[in-house]
Amino acid sequence: MDIFERIKKNSGGPIGKYQRQSHGYFTFPKLEGEIGPRMNFRGREVLNWSLNNYLGLANHPEVRKADAEGAVRFGMAAPMGARMMSGQTVWHEELERNLAAFVKKEDAFLLNFGYQGMISVIDTILSRHDVVVYDSESHACIIDGLRMHTGKRFVFAHNDMDSFKAQFDHATKVAEQTKGGILVITEGVFGMKGDLGRLDEIVKFKKDYNFRLLVDDAHGFGTMGRTGAGVAEHYGVEDQVDLHFSTFAKSMAGIGGFIAADKEIVDFLRYNMRSQTYAKSLPMPMVIGALKRLELIQTQPELREKLWTIVNALQNGFRDNGFDIGCTLSPVTPVYMKGGVDEATNLVVDLRETYNLFCSVVVYPVIPKGEIILRIIPTAVHTLDDVKYTLDCFAKCRGKLEAGEYQKPMPSMAE
Repeated sequence: MDIFERIKKNSGGPIGKYQRQSHGYFTFPKLEGEIGPRMNFRGREVLNWSLNNYLGLANHPEVRKADAEGAVRFGMAAPMGARMMSGQTVWHEELERNLAAFVKKEDAFLLNFGYQGMISVIDTILSRHDVVVYDSESHACIIDGLRMHTGKRFVFAHNDMDSFKAQFDHATKVAEQTKGGILVITEGVFGMKGDLGRLDEIVKFKKDYNFRLLVDDAHGFGTMGRTGAGVAEHYGVEDQVDLHFSTFAKSMAGIGGFIAADKEIVDFLRYNMRSQTYAKSLPMPMVIGALKRLELIQTQPELREKLWTIVNALQNGFRDNGFDIGCTLSPVTPVYMKGGVDEATNLVVDLRETYNLFCSVVVYPVIPKGEIILRIIPTAVHTLDDVKYTLDCFAKCRGKLEAGEYQKPMPSMAE
C-alpha cells in the first residue's frame, strides 16, 4: 500500500479524525495578545487558565528586558553550530552551573527541548543489557524514549508501591541474567492529575536494591519545595535522585531544558547525546533569558507564594463546592466530570462563548469513555476575583451538564 493512501484511510488518527470539527477551536486554538490571565480568543477576551506560566515570568518586566537585550546583543543566530564544535559560550556554562547548584547536583547539561531531551537522556544512558522500571502514567516523552531502548522494561501501576516492588523483582532477575543495571523512571509532578511521584517511597528501596533513579520534574521545578527546586526538595531526597530532568517550558516560561547529575555522568551525556551533538546550540537570547528567569525564581519567593495563594483558593473552592479534583498536590488542577464527547464539547463551548472562560479539556481517547477532565492551570498573575468567577461558572455549567442540557450533537467550531 502507498504510504499516503494508508495515512488518508486512517482519517488522521485517534485525535486527528475530529480535526474538521475541532481545528482552530478545540485543537490548535489561537490565543492572542499579551501572555497572561486574559487573552483574546476568536475576537473576544477570555479568562485564560490554559498556560503553564506558573510564576507569571512570561511577561515579567525583568524577563522581557533580558530577552530583548539578549536578542539585540546577539541576535537569534548566535551561537552558530553545535556546542561541541562551535556553539559553546560562557553564558551556556554559567546557566548550567547555576541550574546544577539550584537542584544540588554536581553538574548540569542544557538541552534544546524538553521532550526531545528526555528521549535522548534515556537513549544515551541505557545499554541493551540494562532494565527499566517505570510508572504507568509516565509522560509521552518517557514512553517514546523507552521505545528506543532495546532491553527489557517493566511498568508498575501508577504510584503503587506494591506493584513497584513486584515489577522491580522481575527487573532484578532479568538484570542478573543480562549483567546490566536497573533504571527507575518516574515524575515529580504528573501533569494530568497533578499528583506527586512517590519519590520518598521509591528511594527507600535503595537500602536493599541497586538501581538509579531518573525523575522528570517538569511541573515541579519552580513550583515545589522550600526554594522551588522541585519535588525532590519537597520530599528532602535530592541526594537520592540520580538524574534530575526538567524543562524550561513551565515555570521558566521559555524553551529548552536540562539534565543534572554527578559530573562524570553529565560529562558522559555531554559527549554522547546525539540529539545535542548534532544540533545547533541553544540560541543566546534564550540562554540570557533563562539566566534571568532562574535568578527570579531564586530571589523572588513571593512569586511562588502568589502562585500558591491562587492554587489553594482555587482547589479549596472546588472541593468546598463538591467538585472532584482528584488527588492533586501541585498547582495542576484537574476537574473531573462525567459525560460523553458531545457533552464535553458543548460544555467547553458554553464556558468559552457564554462565560468567556478558556481552559483545556481532555476526553476519550486520551482518557476512558464517559469521563471529562477540565484542566485548570493557576498562575501567580491570576487574582482571587478570577478564582471566584471561575468557581461560579463551573457551578453553573455543572448544573447544565447534570440537567442534560449538553446532550446534543457536537457543533463544528472549526474556522
